[in-house]
Amino acid sequence: MTSKKITLAAFEPDIPQNVGALMRLAVGMAVELHIIEPCGFVWDEKKIKQSAMDYREHADVVRHKNWAHFVETIGNRRLILLTTKTENTLYEFEFFSDDILLLGRESAGVPDHVHNTAHHHIKIPMPGKVRSFNVAMSGAIALAEALRQVKQL
Repeated sequence: MTSKKITLAAFEPDIPQNVGALMRLAVGMAVELHIIEPCGFVWDEKKIKQSAMDYREHADVVRHKNWAHFVETIGNRRLILLTTKTENTLYEFEFFSDDILLLGRESAGVPDHVHNTAHHHIKIPMPGKVRSFNVAMSGAIALAEALRQVKQL
């Protein structure tokens, strides 16, 4: 893992358009994006590029063949899981400059072993009438707050 900045990671994403949106987000916020496979779709650069547009060529994307490979590469960095299964909100959480923000699958979040590996669990407060946001939107909200706190924005 090359970054000592806040990093975004997506666990086994289901939807190529969300991966494209996360790539655009990563380029716009100047962070690495880690994709933990297997994905719930066949990796197709054409489909991903439709969402990532011309940002794809600028995205710093690291693909991992599985969860174990990802965990091997993160060293002692903190893994912060975005989840609906916690009372801790991202606005009450203190981010560190080399944290990894982990997003779960659109369809199922993360399995227990991944949830239990995370050092911290945070959620986005939802005062409205929705259960959760789209994974790319959630990543943008959490990433912006983390970068703001550590003054990397």
